[in-house]
Amino acid sequence: MMRGGRVAVVGGSVAGCAAALAAHRGGADEITVYERAAGDLAERGVGLAVHDARYAELESAGFLDAGMAWVRMTRRRWYVRDGATAAPLGREIAEMPFPFRTYNWGPLWQELRGRVPGSVVFRAGTPVEALRLGADGVRVETAAGAERFDLVIGADGYRSTVRAAAFGDVRPAYAGYLAWRGAFPEDRLADPAPWPREVCAYVVFPGGHLIVYRIPDGSGGRRVNWVLYTTPPPDLDLGLGLDLRLTGPTSLPPGGLTEALTAHLRHVADDLLPPYWGALLHATAPAERFLQPMYDFAAPHCTAGRVLLVGDAAAVARPHTGAGAVKALQDATALESCLAAADTWEKALAAYDGDRAPSGRAMVDLGRALGDALVLATPDWRAMDQAALETWWRRADGAGAFGGRRLRTP
Repeated sequence: MMRGGRVAVVGGSVAGCAAALAAHRGGADEITVYERAAGDLAERGVGLAVHDARYAELESAGFLDAGMAWVRMTRRRWYVRDGATAAPLGREIAEMPFPFRTYNWGPLWQELRGRVPGSVVFRAGTPVEALRLGADGVRVETAAGAERFDLVIGADGYRSTVRAAAFGDVRPAYAGYLAWRGAFPEDRLADPAPWPREVCAYVVFPGGHLIVYRIPDGSGGRRVNWVLYTTPPPDLDLGLGLDLRLTGPTSLPPGGLTEALTAHLRHVADDLLPPYWGALLHATAPAERFLQPMYDFAAPHCTAGRVLLVGDAAAVARPHTGAGAVKALQDATALESCLAAADTWEKALAAYDGDRAPSGRAMVDLGRALGDALVLATPDWRAMDQAALETWWRRADGAGAFGGRRLRTP
């Protein structure tokens, strides 16, 4: 087992906190986390889901536990708007098992942050300006100065500074469609009774779908969390900088939707969704909605010299996979195992790359396949029944990795 060394983690979100915990458990002596944001990350309220099988692995590894607030999901129901019926939820075309736990990103981050040992130096409001890669270490430069580390872990998301230093030619690619996100307190629902709390709703329409599920609010209650995927009208000027050659990926923060985008969202809510789900979108205040163009990519490797990538810095799969947070926590689990099993940095990094790079590429491929099936080339949903949708889903999911691939520790 390798002991000692100085490790820097660039990015202090869920992936960054998990990576810092992994480095500590793996034997590093000194760990510094650089987080760009100066505010409290616990205020972020996006929902995420973890498959029960992946939860069991991550609980065993010590990165999740039952004390973290979560909501149980058991079923996934598929609905379609049908003019022949007046059912508020639409016509149910299928129901499938959905063994997931849902979380609120902010409280989950807070729990992980609380598990990072006090010996770890956490520098909020400190963006990394440059990295200088050497044969036996990395120089991290910030506005306050520079420090040398034996290992730098990039946990700084899809616009990663660390990845750019290691693989400058790897850039996210726009997938051709958008994801709106929103969340609001459950008590704002006009009538919660028709929608059971353990049900995740997939509301489908030509060219997209809406996913809705409940998440904890961090204070003992629940919030309604939704994600809406649609292809924008070809004549809609998004103004989002989708030409990556010029601007790189971007998004619109809460309250930042343009009038054209708001009108498109209104059209989907009023004309494409069943009334219950359309009203749910309208119940979301402008400050509670934000927009993300869909991107994906995978770096050719998860390591380069003494640099290692975790989470979205290494690979971004479209959220259809249901495994974004799972992958970040699996990366941290593998990192801990590799550090604990190796007697040199080089061996630890080689083992990590051999495990996590193929996994990241596989999840990117799955996200693309599901994006085609659920958004870009949707079937005739109204013609679907239980048997037809089950057959379609098995074909779309391919290897059955929805919810995340099984964790294989080196």
